[in-house]
Amino acid sequence: MPATTNAKEIAPEEERLREANERRQPWRKWGPYVSERQWGTVREDYSAEGHAWRYFPHDHARSRAYRWGEDGIGGFCDAKQQLCMAVALWNGKDPILKERMFGLSNREGNHGEDVKEIYYYLDAVPTYSYARMLYKYPQAAFPYDLLLQENARRNRQQPEFEIIETGIFDEDRYFDVDIEYAKAGAEDILLRLTITNRGPDAAPIHVLPQVWFRNSWSWFTDRPKPALERVDNDVVVRHETLGAYAIHFEGADEIKFCDNESNDPKLFGSGETGRLYKDGFHEYLVGGRKDAVGSDRGTKAAGIYRRTVPGGANVTIQVRLSLGPPKPAPFAHFDRIFRLRKAEADAYYAELQRKVVDEDLRRIQRQAFAGVLWSKQFFYYDVTEWLDGDPAEPKPPGSRHEGRNSEWVHATMQDIVSMPDKWEFPWFAAWDWAFHLVTLACLDLEDAKHQLILLGQSWYMHPNGQLPAYEWNFSDVNPPVQAWAALRLYEMEEKRTGKGDRQFLKRVFTKLLLNFTWWVNRKDPRGLNVFEGGFLGMDNIGVFDRSAALPVDGMQVQSDGTSWMAMYSLNMLRIAIELAQDDEAYQDIATKFFEHFLMIGGAMTNLGGKGLSLWDDTDGFFYDWLVMRNGEATPLRVRSLVGLIPGFAVETIEAHLLRNLPSFTRQRDWYLRYRPKLAVLVSRWNAPGADDTRLLAIVRAFRSSKVLARVLDPNEFLSDYGIRSLSRYHLDHPYVFESGNYRSEVKYVPAESDSDLFGGNSNWRGPIWMPINYLLIESINKFAKFYGDDFKVECPVGSGQQLSLKEISAELRNRLIDIFRRDKNGRRPVFGGYEKMQTDPHFRDYLLFHEYYDGDTGRGLGASHQTGWSALVANIIAELHE
Repeated sequence: MPATTNAKEIAPEEERLREANERRQPWRKWGPYVSERQWGTVREDYSAEGHAWRYFPHDHARSRAYRWGEDGIGGFCDAKQQLCMAVALWNGKDPILKERMFGLSNREGNHGEDVKEIYYYLDAVPTYSYARMLYKYPQAAFPYDLLLQENARRNRQQPEFEIIETGIFDEDRYFDVDIEYAKAGAEDILLRLTITNRGPDAAPIHVLPQVWFRNSWSWFTDRPKPALERVDNDVVVRHETLGAYAIHFEGADEIKFCDNESNDPKLFGSGETGRLYKDGFHEYLVGGRKDAVGSDRGTKAAGIYRRTVPGGANVTIQVRLSLGPPKPAPFAHFDRIFRLRKAEADAYYAELQRKVVDEDLRRIQRQAFAGVLWSKQFFYYDVTEWLDGDPAEPKPPGSRHEGRNSEWVHATMQDIVSMPDKWEFPWFAAWDWAFHLVTLACLDLEDAKHQLILLGQSWYMHPNGQLPAYEWNFSDVNPPVQAWAALRLYEMEEKRTGKGDRQFLKRVFTKLLLNFTWWVNRKDPRGLNVFEGGFLGMDNIGVFDRSAALPVDGMQVQSDGTSWMAMYSLNMLRIAIELAQDDEAYQDIATKFFEHFLMIGGAMTNLGGKGLSLWDDTDGFFYDWLVMRNGEATPLRVRSLVGLIPGFAVETIEAHLLRNLPSFTRQRDWYLRYRPKLAVLVSRWNAPGADDTRLLAIVRAFRSSKVLARVLDPNEFLSDYGIRSLSRYHLDHPYVFESGNYRSEVKYVPAESDSDLFGGNSNWRGPIWMPINYLLIESINKFAKFYGDDFKVECPVGSGQQLSLKEISAELRNRLIDIFRRDKNGRRPVFGGYEKMQTDPHFRDYLLFHEYYDGDTGRGLGASHQTGWSALVANIIAELHE
C-alpha cells in the first residue's frame, strides 16, 4: 500500500498495522493460527521408529491431548496458542463429532497424504480484523470408510479419489458453514457462524463453537492448570499469564465443559476413570453419555446449538471472546461491527487492487492473499525436550537420540510463521517460507521481514550455519532462496516508500553469510565449486533419490545444486553492493561474492579442471553428470527443471550503484584483467546494456536463446498453463539409466507421480510448479532489462511469432493465471473435470490453490490448500498490471 503522511487519510486497516508495528496495540496477537492437522506430525511422534502417521493417527485425535500444538476447523488463537477457538459440527449421522479436517496418511493415499474435505479461505486482512472461510459439511454420514477403501484400491497410475466423487454433495444435501471473524478491538474477537442448508429438505445440525486451552500442564509435575469457569450464561478465563477474558455464547441451548486431556482408559486401557476428557463433547452427543461433560468448569468449553435448518434457509450463531470481565450487552453492536470491518476490508483491497480492473482477477488475487493470511500458524517445537521426553510422561526410547532431528538440539521454536499448508504441510519448510513471504509482503511487509529474520535466529539456524529444511528432517537441504527473498522484500519497500530498509538487509545478510559458508564447507567437499545439494526440494525429478545414498559407485554432479549456489552468490553480491552504498566495508564482501560467482561459473564449464561441462553444446541444455569412482563421467540427459535453474543465476546492476564503489571496482577490474577466460564465461560486465545496466549471468545470450527454444516449445516445456517441470519430449522418449542391477526410468507424467521415488507423494516429472515458474519469469525479466526490446525469440516455437523477452514474461504470467481464470466457456482449469465445481454457483467462484498443476490441463494436484507458494499468482497478477 502506498505510504502517506497525513494520518486522516490512512485507511483503518493501515492504521491498525501502524499501531501493531509501533507496538501500541497488539493487533497481530489473535489470528487463525490454529493448525488443521496436529496428529501424524513429527512433533507428536514419540515412537522408536519415527513412524509419525502410525504413532498418532486420526482416530486418536479426538481423544488424545496434543503436546506441541492444537488443530481445529476455522481455528483462532493467541500468538502463544494458550487459548483456542474453533468450530465443531455433528449432523446426527456421523460416527465422529467433526472437530478437525479428515484426510489420508502418507501410506493410506495412493499418492501420499491428502486432506479429504472441501473448504476455502475466502477473505482476510493482515490484522485479522476481518477474516472469512467456508467449510462444506455433508448432511449424510461422512464417507470415512469409502475414502479409505477406494484410495487403498487405486494404484499410482490412477488419480486420487476425492470426496466430491463420493456423491455426498449430490442434490446439494450439505451445509455451507460460513466462518467469519471480526475484531471490535485488538483483543475483542467476534465469531459469526452462518449455517446454510443448500439442500431441498430440512436437516438437523449440532453446532459447537468451542474454546479450549492448549494442554501445557499434563507433561510436567509443577505446571499450573488454567480453567474455564461458568459465570451465569458466560464463561470466564482463568490463566496465569494470558489474563482474564470472557466468552459469550448467544442463545446456546447448553454450555458444557470437559478437559483437554487424554482419555487414557479409552486409548490405552489404563489411567483414572470417571474424569472428563478431551473427547467429552463427542461422547456426550454421539455416544449419548451425559457423564462425559460437566456444567461448570473445565479446560475446554462449548456452546451447544441444536438446530433444524429448512431447505435453502440459514441460521446464525454468534460468539464473543473479549479481554476483561463479561460485557453487559455483548451482542448489541455485533452486526454493525461486522459490516464495518467487512467494508474496511473491501476498502483495503480496493486500494491494493486499484490497477486490476477485471473482476475475476481481483477475486483470484484476493482469495490467494486470504490463503496466505489464513496459513500462518503457531509452530512450537523444542527439540531437546522432544528428544528427552517430559517429566510426567514415560521416557522415550533411547534410539530417538540417534534419529530424526537429533543433531538440532539447539532448536527451540515457538512462533507464528507462514506454513505451506495447514493440513498436508503443517510445519515450515525453509524454501517454501521464502516464497510465502514475498506474497505476504504485499499485505504486511513488517511481518514478512520479521519472519525472514526469524529463520536465521539462533533457535532456528544450526550453529554450523545450516538452515533447518522442514520438520520431517531438519537436516535435508532446500534451495538457498532466502537472500533472493530478502532482496525482493527490500525492493518492494523501496518501490513503495522510496527507501529500502537497509537495517533489515544487514540483519538478514549477516545470518546468510554463515549459511553461505556452511554451503561452501559442507556441500562442496572437494573445493571445486561444484555443489551437491542432494534433495533440494525437487523430490523425484531425476534418475536417483537424491536424499539417499547413490545406488552406484560414484557421485552425482548436480546442475541445479551448483546453479542455486551461483544464484545465491549473485543475490549476496547484489545485497553487498546495496549495503556498500553507505558502508564501504561491504565493498570487500561484494568482491568475495563476485569471485564466488566467477568460480562457480568456471566450474560449471570445466568440472574439476577435466574439461567436462554441465552445458551440452549439442543439445543446448544443462545436465547433471554422474562421475564414477574410476573417473568415468556420464551426462544424465534428462531435460528437466534441473537444466533451467542455471537461468536463475542472473543479475543486472545499474551503473550508478557502482560509481560509489571504488574498492570493489578495482578488485573487479583485476579479475577481468587477470582472469579473462573465467570472466568471459559468465560476465558482460564491461558491456553496458539497456539503461546503462551491467549483466552477470551463467546463461548468456547464445545459451539463453538455446534454452528458451526448449522452454517455449509446446512439445517440450511450454504448457498452456506455464512451464512444465519435465520436457514433454520424454513422454515418447523416456530417459533410461542402467548400471549393474540398478535401472531407473524418467518419463513425462503430467499429473500425479507414477513411481515410489521419494515416497511417491509428489511429482516433478511433468506438472507445473508455481515458484519455479515465478523465478523463471523473473530471470527472463532481468535479461530483458539488459538486452532491451530488440532481443526477440520465437514464442511459441513453431508459431513464427517473434516476441521480446518482456512480452514473453507477460505471456508466461497470463498462462499461469489461466490455471485459475475462467476460460471462454466459463470453466476454470484448476477444477479439472469436477462438473459441480465448474458450474455450481456455490462452488465455481471459490478457489483452491494447489501444490502443483497438471502439465497438460492445468488441473490442481497435490495439497489442495498450498497457498504458501501457489499464492504467488497474486504477485503475478499485480506485476502484470504494473
